[in-house]
Amino acid sequence: MQDSFYLVSVAARGWETPDIITFDLTSPAGGELAAFTAGAHIDVEVAPGLVRQYSLLNDPAERHRYRIGILKDPVSRGGSVAAHAIQAGAQIRIAGPRNHFELADGPHETLLLAGGIGITPLLCMAQQLHQEGKPFAMHYCARSRAAAAFLPLLATAPFAENVHLHFDDEADEQRLDLKTLLPALAPDAHLYVCGPGGFMAWCIETALAAGIDDARVHREYFKSDIAAEQPGDTSFEVQLASTGAVYTVGAHTTILNVLREHGVTMPASCETGVCGTCLTGVVSGTPLHRDLYLTNEEKAAGDVILPCCSRAASALLVLDI
Repeated sequence: MQDSFYLVSVAARGWETPDIITFDLTSPAGGELAAFTAGAHIDVEVAPGLVRQYSLLNDPAERHRYRIGILKDPVSRGGSVAAHAIQAGAQIRIAGPRNHFELADGPHETLLLAGGIGITPLLCMAQQLHQEGKPFAMHYCARSRAAAAFLPLLATAPFAENVHLHFDDEADEQRLDLKTLLPALAPDAHLYVCGPGGFMAWCIETALAAGIDDARVHREYFKSDIAAEQPGDTSFEVQLASTGAVYTVGAHTTILNVLREHGVTMPASCETGVCGTCLTGVVSGTPLHRDLYLTNEEKAAGDVILPCCSRAASALLVLDI
């Protein structure tokens, strides 16, 4: 079942840049909120029936508030526009927190690569890593200083010396040089990447080309540029391992929608293949992955699928449901 939604109060609303706002969300009763770990996000009902996911950016040790930052996206599907209309003092519904972007355990070196609004989960990670005394560096890329959020916070943070800023409109020598940076990492280092699709593709491709194992390159996408429906799609069947029931998935629908139509409930959130909420086991058959959540190794294994966007390369896909 999906996490239940509950009310929180918008205790504070502020501007980080002309396009990025922050919300401090608190319990209406004034009590503590559920604990969270770095990388976690919450589902926010920004308008009736319209739910979006936002990373928690504040210190995970805090229990009195959740803090989120929201970019007003010029090509928004409506979520960020609705979010920017929420005012301080309002009560809104949220679910979670949930975490599909956890920090890996261990004393290894950590590299945080943030692009634009992708700074939000990595800022939370930096706070947790600092508190745990673990080695890390953060590289934050933005179009300009004016477009970069949380610069005063980063400048005064106890881990400020670990932060490196890079701006598109400033001198070439201050730009992020991944081809030099990545080979110098320790062999067991872990990377965490979040930001626009192009930035993430560049970071991930450069990391893999540098010989860093894909399992140590962790990523969180805010949206997918991969179309769930593509030319050449054909029908296939899905079977539920628990009941043997078989359903046909047409060329113009998704596994998730077909299951819903037949009364099969399962957790789902983003429905674009980036959050991992609907991750489902595959008993047999060959998935056709169209998500941005699974690693290349996980996709090659073929034993899980995100039914919100992915399909089948075989005539029948048996799901562990």
